[in-house]
Amino acid sequence: QVHLVESGGASVQSGGSLRLSCTASGYKPGAVCMAWFRQAPGKEREGVAAINRDGNTVYADSVQGRFTLSRDNAKRTLTLQMNTLKPEDTAMYYCAEVGGCYLPNPSLHHSTYVYWGQGTQVTVSS
Repeated sequence: QVHLVESGGASVQSGGSLRLSCTASGYKPGAVCMAWFRQAPGKEREGVAAINRDGNTVYADSVQGRFTLSRDNAKRTLTLQMNTLKPEDTAMYYCAEVGGCYLPNPSLHHSTYVYWGQGTQVTVSS
């Protein structure tokens, strides 16, 4: 079993920045893809950004150019740098992971991912 723990969520004003971190522990699958998802109240969970084992990244259109995803395979950490935050970025953010992932462009579909963290809340006020 993979255990994912997110941190870094906070309340910020519009235009501000936050850095979310996710640390994995436990079972270590091979060829891991990792991703951040978010879910606002009353809305479906949506993919924000994903990264494969080679560092190739995919971003949702809504965050492209504002968010940057990176990973440290040795430390099993995933970092989401969020800049120019908007009120519509307000949501619970979840880290997710799946092994055996050989996709050149990692997926932003939640059904792809097997392991999930508990989430960290991001609130952006106008």
